[in-house]
Amino acid sequence: MNSRHLSLGIVQENPIVGDIKGNLKLAQEAIAKILSEEKVDIILFTEMFITGYPPEDIILRDDLLSEVDKAIVELSRITPETHIVMGYPRKSGHIIYNTAGVLYQNKILLEYHKQELPNYEVFDEKRYFSPGKGPGIFEIGERKVALTVCEDIWHTKAVRQASRRGADLILNLNASPFHLSKLNERKNLISRHSKKYSLPIVYSNQVGGQDELVFDGASMIMNKNGQQAVQLKKFENDYRVVRFNQSLEGDLEITEVDELTEENELEDIYNALVLGAKDYILKNNFPGVLIGSSGGIDSALTAAIARDAIGPEKVKTYMMPFKFTSDISVNDAQELASNLQIEHHVLPIEDIYNSFYDILEKEFLNKEPDVTEENLQSRCRGVLLMALSNKSGDLVLTTGNKSETAVGYSTLYGDTAGGFAVLKDVPKTLVYKLAEYRNTQSKAIPQRIIDRPPTAELSENQKDSDSLPSYDILDKIIEMYVELDESKDKIIGQGFEEKIVSKVIKLIDLSEYKRRQAPLGVKITSRGFGKDRRYPITNKFFK
Repeated sequence: MNSRHLSLGIVQENPIVGDIKGNLKLAQEAIAKILSEEKVDIILFTEMFITGYPPEDIILRDDLLSEVDKAIVELSRITPETHIVMGYPRKSGHIIYNTAGVLYQNKILLEYHKQELPNYEVFDEKRYFSPGKGPGIFEIGERKVALTVCEDIWHTKAVRQASRRGADLILNLNASPFHLSKLNERKNLISRHSKKYSLPIVYSNQVGGQDELVFDGASMIMNKNGQQAVQLKKFENDYRVVRFNQSLEGDLEITEVDELTEENELEDIYNALVLGAKDYILKNNFPGVLIGSSGGIDSALTAAIARDAIGPEKVKTYMMPFKFTSDISVNDAQELASNLQIEHHVLPIEDIYNSFYDILEKEFLNKEPDVTEENLQSRCRGVLLMALSNKSGDLVLTTGNKSETAVGYSTLYGDTAGGFAVLKDVPKTLVYKLAEYRNTQSKAIPQRIIDRPPTAELSENQKDSDSLPSYDILDKIIEMYVELDESKDKIIGQGFEEKIVSKVIKLIDLSEYKRRQAPLGVKITSRGFGKDRRYPITNKFFK
């Protein structure tokens, strides 16, 4: 290269965990595409690209690591005059490193091992990896380029090392999952580093869904003044070739500046849910999905997301009415399906319910009706959906939201029966906002569904408010207790009624056993149920 210029291709792709050959092919195709357009000095990929992220315990398998080694050797030979910066695991003796390698002239020119290993929220890197020591810097002409990996950029050490070694540019390989406000957190953090050390930083991020995680892409470049110059697409595969020129001061200065728009939080959340559902369904080879459509807001939003994720022809909804189901619900479920252009069926459950009840009648003798009868209705529906799933191979999407999941407002083996919970981390108040947002894109969810008071319709004139505080209050208490780990006294101190707070916290604690048996779902808040919050079912701290 001319020392006055440096060109860089950023690859923002969607690797699949464990698909070493497939991910290698993705890399080869991306390299070929970039080089067909112009010659570049560097092509930058993302963290652990060759294995996908997070690989969890399959990273402990020597047969997988052997495949990785072969893939890296093969990749190093395809374009000898371009520096390929690739993320992958490297085993040395009994130690595994989270590695960023520079492949150049048919060999591995440099390997940098991630120094800061996250071990919080959804991250378990200390279970698998050992930390590296020292910076990773390679030279292109007279320019020094430093490598960092994901969590390194959330700390100072690796950036400071690069600066002290005279780096002209920092590359940061990421597999950083999405949650609310995460993109702005990243921007502010990278901006501070760039400005403090007067160094441009290139941040490349994975895109795609992996079980409950969604990676949002939004790869970016900050100039040496801490100003954002470039941002790739969010929630989509993308690539970009950028060029740095030498400034009058002798520093590298990016030549192009994107016109950046304000972030739309609802749009981002909706796109995260669509991508998370899409990749879970398609990467696991389900031919389609089934949804129990109640005529309510949660099933309506779930159906809209599924339709947008995999297309209307692969989505079926089933209304399963009982004597407590209103005509309004039946009609609204049909209108929803018509709006979304998806297949819809009505399967009454009265005969099934009566058959179960006849068998149980002697056991229930002299016992007053209670939630047992309500739960039995839900389980009749669960049986039907799972039978349809067995026969077709389609995946059942459950429709419960975070508010219901938190307090156990669900029936085990009933409405929790299924394979993926799209709204598992979406509070009820946010469900309504997302439904309104979706309707700005096209006519989808009937307005009456949005306007009606929420009800499970498992008993006469039932409303959610009969059992729970208003969702405005409930969701705030859940956020403080679950996401912020606030104590009961502190929550009450925020002005919430003691009786309500005590009830909600008790329900959250007692419902852990239900959550352990429920399907996983897309994480969109800073702390979701599942990998993100691991509380023992049997404990005496809360009870």
